[in-house]
Amino acid sequence: MRHFLDLKDFSADSLQTMLDDALRMKSAQKSGTVHEMPLAGKTVAMIFEKPSTRTRVSFEVGIAQLGGTPLVLSTNDLQLGRGETVEDTARVLSRYVDAIMIRCFKHETLFTLAEYASVPVINALTERSHPCQLMADLMTMIEYHGPLAGQTVAWLGDGNNVAVSWIEAAVLFGFQLRIAGPQKYAPPADLLAWAWANGGDIILTDEVGLAIDQVQNVVTDVWISMGNDEGSRRTDFAPFQVNADLMKAAAGDVIFMHCLPAWRGMEVTAEVIDGPQSVVFDEAENRLHVQKAILAWCVGSN
Repeated sequence: MRHFLDLKDFSADSLQTMLDDALRMKSAQKSGTVHEMPLAGKTVAMIFEKPSTRTRVSFEVGIAQLGGTPLVLSTNDLQLGRGETVEDTARVLSRYVDAIMIRCFKHETLFTLAEYASVPVINALTERSHPCQLMADLMTMIEYHGPLAGQTVAWLGDGNNVAVSWIEAAVLFGFQLRIAGPQKYAPPADLLAWAWANGGDIILTDEVGLAIDQVQNVVTDVWISMGNDEGSRRTDFAPFQVNADLMKAAAGDVIFMHCLPAWRGMEVTAEVIDGPQSVVFDEAENRLHVQKAILAWCVGSN
């Protein structure tokens, strides 16, 4: 069963094949080449416990472009909202569709769905990780800087689900990841232990200057994610805002990435996100292409 749950489930070679396919699909689309149709005659269920713009649109359009039929479901559309188990939902949907994409709160929901489904399951975000976003980010890094090995990335802010997938990617692809943020918001200790045990070049620091020094890729995310209480987050993360002065210390060819949506004036200033170093809309577009490659691998047996 070809599930796509977390990056660390894969070898670098397997993920690189998907990235290469995504780059090829993007090039073909830009040149007007007719799309391959690995999902022809297939239906993909898209379950949303959490709302989305980029995930919903990129997956729905991508499925259609590959010849498939997207079926969008919120928890209000399913008996999950009335207490039916994830196990039973997985078994039932597997009788109707050819794959299931889910964007949910709990990582356990994803694992349970994958355990009981007899069709591929794709992680479109959980509270623990966001591998589809990272695949788009990696694709963007390749477009701007070439091979991933040896690149440098600074992550500024919360050690959240996107940061988790950044850590997994850094270990697999051999680039240096510098994570700068308040210690109490550090990524999960078990994941860091796994990363260092597997040779990951992961640096934790509360010094922004150390993280940003001559780095090639600067990444951040919102300080207050969906489901988080604001608490003291604005104050805690204020020293880690990405601004023009900070970007001056990065490498000359630095790019700025953000998974969006962004709060201008909080985690990043408008001058940076709307400036020439920002590639956030290339990054957002790449969600479409990389997810098509993931879908083709899961369902089309590429």
